[in-house]
Amino acid sequence: MSRDDRNQKLFSYGTLQREAIQLATFGRKLEGRPDSLVGYSSSFVPISDQEVVANSGETHYRNILFTGDSSDLIEGTVFDVTDAELRSADSYEADENYERITVGLKSGTRAWVYRHRQ
Repeated sequence: MSRDDRNQKLFSYGTLQREAIQLATFGRKLEGRPDSLVGYSSSFVPISDQEVVANSGETHYRNILFTGDSSDLIEGTVFDVTDAELRSADSYEADENYERITVGLKSGTRAWVYRHRQ
């Protein structure tokens, strides 16, 4: 198994759950299952790139904020991706203010997730 074939987990609470975005970013529809990120709440960050606004039809990025409160949770989908696909997701989430971190999900799964830097 090559390095690019290793299985990774990627949790999405936003646009990466959309089939059209998956096809454009990964060249395929991803396999995933519902899961939750516990101890985080939602916030929204204005999109400054007008091309992104025009292409997505959205004016704000959804974001996660760590609260540590077990009653706060973010619903989303955890996907199985390869290392190469994870790099494609990095390119899709290329805003310099976003970072990829590992988190524990409600199911016990460890996964990558993107968040806006505070």
